[in-house]
Amino acid sequence: MGELTTDDRVRLTYRDSGGDGVPLVMLHGWGQTQAMFRHQMDGLAPARRVITLDLRGHGLSEKPRHGYRIARLARDVLDLVDHLDLDRFDALGWAMGASVWWSFIDQYGTSRIRRFVAVDQPAAVAAVPWLSLEEQRDSGAIFDVAGLPELGAALAGPDGEQVRDNFVRGMFSGDPDRDLIAFVAEHVKSTPSYVGVPLLYDHCAQDWRDVLPRVDVPTLVMGCEGSHVSPASQEFIAGRIPGARLHVFPAGVANSHFPFLENPPAFNAVVDTLLSEVADAVPHTAIP
Repeated sequence: MGELTTDDRVRLTYRDSGGDGVPLVMLHGWGQTQAMFRHQMDGLAPARRVITLDLRGHGLSEKPRHGYRIARLARDVLDLVDHLDLDRFDALGWAMGASVWWSFIDQYGTSRIRRFVAVDQPAAVAAVPWLSLEEQRDSGAIFDVAGLPELGAALAGPDGEQVRDNFVRGMFSGDPDRDLIAFVAEHVKSTPSYVGVPLLYDHCAQDWRDVLPRVDVPTLVMGCEGSHVSPASQEFIAGRIPGARLHVFPAGVANSHFPFLENPPAFNAVVDTLLSEVADAVPHTAIP
């Protein structure tokens, strides 16, 4: 484990496998920790340098009373790659972690990103009123806007732990492994409600559709048939990013929002295929 201090003096914890390979920086989702990538640290590391991070307010990182916005998390990631002197790296974001990378790209561009992997994240989480029904479907909107304050209040309320556990269970389909659900639920506990509630609200308020055409590096979009995130929304994202590829795991391979935990060999193999290619799939040029 390593530590860095952000420009606003928050201590963050990261893990770096070391080595001489191309760095792969992996970002976890809302309420989770870098431990979600426990199978990737070993499974992907032999050929590359794998770096994971506990985002602000999560895991072993400091949990201050400020900064729970996607844009601030993206700045924290900039502090991380600067701290590690990464001039060129691959980026992978799962769930909210993909949103953090989209914010990073929106603010800082792609000049340092070699390849990008987005895993199971809608382009817009909330069905805001100005989206047509077709746009809501394409974007993969999960929540009705009116339901967001209700969810936040429930998570912060006296029954917050049960609400949180139900929220996590809803990310799995069928009859998943109980130990796997318990592992995920345990790590969610590390994020207090004063962190999770405002961050979830900010996360769900974002609409990344205008950023997608400006992702001008070779990109892989990954979804899962058994996830609560519609695979059609992942197809939409792949269609908006120039030259992007799409991989959707069938339910028989992985049946949840957590394919990297549920079937690590299958997940790692798909990611490794993109990251191991010699030539870029699309030119690295700015897209207006």
